[in-house]
Amino acid sequence: MRVRPVSIEVLVEELADRLAGTGGRVRVAVDGAAAADPGALADALVGPLRVRGRPAMRISTDDFLRPASVRLEFGRTNPDSFYLGWLDEAGLRREVLDPSGPGGNGRIITRLWDARTDRAARDPYVELPADAVVIVSGPLLLGAGLPFDLTVHLQLSAGALARRTEPDEHWTLPAFERYGSEVDPASFADVVIRLDDPRRPAQVLGS
Repeated sequence: MRVRPVSIEVLVEELADRLAGTGGRVRVAVDGAAAADPGALADALVGPLRVRGRPAMRISTDDFLRPASVRLEFGRTNPDSFYLGWLDEAGLRREVLDPSGPGGNGRIITRLWDARTDRAARDPYVELPADAVVIVSGPLLLGAGLPFDLTVHLQLSAGALARRTEPDEHWTLPAFERYGSEVDPASFADVVIRLDDPRRPAQVLGS
């Protein structure tokens, strides 16, 4: 397996070039634990894409969680629930990924659920341009059959993940261990970035 040292700035420019060269709407997953900050990479893509003439829409899975009565049915710190039951995958597909995909009507909502108030967000629908790039960021995004056109996985070793995860979130670590062993997103994501040292990212290029 080969790896290439790459700065985040260079990575963003390369991803923006790749996405700008793809016709029609594009659905992108930026998958990673909170410790890898997938939202930061997703946000960084918006400006370069717009410079290249591609409108970009940002979606965070934090806004597509299931109601607390479902997420927390087995307690607030249950790793199996976090792994299997926190993200409303059906809602994300229905309200974002299917409408922005081939044959979709282009009408999406950017927030489905407000986890702070545990109520529907009730945001209005947004009409996507025909060349929009929809960037979804969050953990545990891959392996469930969600229809993405490009997948980026931010990879952390178990040790780095434990070190960089906030102590009150350590209960989620078994879920990421299970994700790594059962799904192994690094084995099939289109772009894999190792972030054990955030100052020295490296892109996995394969064999």
